[in-house]
Amino acid sequence: MKIYTKTGDDGYTSLFAGGRVSKAHSRVEAYGTVDELNSVIGVARTCSPQAEVDQALLGVQNTLFHLGADLATPLDAKSSWVVRLTDEHVTALEHDIDAMTERLPALKQFILPGGSAAAAQIHVARTVCRRAERLTVALSDAEPVNAAAIVYLNRLSDWLFTLARLENMLAGVPDVVWAAR
Repeated sequence: MKIYTKTGDDGYTSLFAGGRVSKAHSRVEAYGTVDELNSVIGVARTCSPQAEVDQALLGVQNTLFHLGADLATPLDAKSSWVVRLTDEHVTALEHDIDAMTERLPALKQFILPGGSAAAAQIHVARTVCRRAERLTVALSDAEPVNAAAIVYLNRLSDWLFTLARLENMLAGVPDVVWAAR
């Protein structure tokens, strides 16, 4: 199988459930940024020596693959193979956030992205996640989108923030505290 198809040479791409849209379409922007987020998380995984962090990020990468397909498929499309995100995906993130938070010192100040290289990269993933969320909301302003997808991205950025703190703690590196004047 060839990796190139030449079907996108005209600036349009095919959606999973059929139809073609401009590569600048808000749907492509949303799922393309989810793909970017998945890649950034892949880089974060290579930076972390912590097996539990690596496995947690790998789990999210798999879910993001489903999310990309969810966003690439219009909500009204009849596709039996697209896995739509659900409230259960969000609840799983919330459970993880609560479990990680119990292990961490109380957060009493704002922190800056940084600390260990892995934590800094997880913070980069968090900011890409926020952009993916904004673009998914913009898509939802134009056409129906799975509401759980927006909630998932919102919660995922909190999960990534908390995971970055956990990564620093496990690495024995302090969080970088914001120096308010």
